[in-house]
Amino acid sequence: MNPPRPSPSPAAARPRVELVAIGASAGGVEVLSTLLGALPAGFPAALAIVLHIPPDRDSLLTSLFAPRCALPVQEVEDKAPIEPGTVYFAAPDYHMLVEPDRSFALSQDEAVNFSRPSIDLLFESAAVAYREQLLAIILTGGSADGADGLQTVRQMGGRAWVQDPASADAPAMPSFAIERAGADLVTGPAALARSLAALTHSMLPESRDR
Repeated sequence: MNPPRPSPSPAAARPRVELVAIGASAGGVEVLSTLLGALPAGFPAALAIVLHIPPDRDSLLTSLFAPRCALPVQEVEDKAPIEPGTVYFAAPDYHMLVEPDRSFALSQDEAVNFSRPSIDLLFESAAVAYREQLLAIILTGGSADGADGLQTVRQMGGRAWVQDPASADAPAMPSFAIERAGADLVTGPAALARSLAALTHSMLPESRDR
C-alpha cells in the first residue's frame, strides 16, 4: 500500500496574491513608508492604497513615496488597467473602485464614513474582482473606515492583515477592523513589512484569527 500523500501547507493551498489593497489615515505616511520601502523591485502584486488626505489639497503622495519605493508609483486614473508590480494611490476627493475586469474606476459619489476616497469601497469592490487573490491591510487611523470592507474581503475568501492597534498613532481604525472583521494577521509595521515582502516568494505568515 502506498503511503498517504502529505497535505499541502496552508501557504501552498492558497492562491497567489494579485492585489494588495491598503487603507490608512492619521499616521499612515510613516507606516506606509515602512511597508513600501521593504518591497523588492520584483514584487509580483499590484498595490492600491487609500490614504485619507484633505480633499481640497493637491496630492503629493506619488512624489513623496516614489523615492522610497523600488516599484513604480502613480496616482490612479479612471479606466486604467491594474498592472502587477505597481503602486497606485487614490486621487484626492475621488473614490477608487476596482471593476470586475480588474481596472480602476473613479467616483465622486457621497462620502462613506465621512471619507472620499473610502477604504470600505476600495476593499468591497476589490473583493468582488479578486476574491481569494486579494490581500487587504488596515493601518493606523482615527475612524471606522475599512472595517466593513475588510469583513467583505474575508467573506469573499481574501486575506486580511491589520496593524496592531498598540503600535498605531491612531488605534481606532485597526481596532474597529479587528472587532468587526477579525484578521489573519495582527502585528506591528516592521513585521507587516517583512510579511508583505515575503509574498514575492509566495511565502505567507502563519495565520491567526482574532
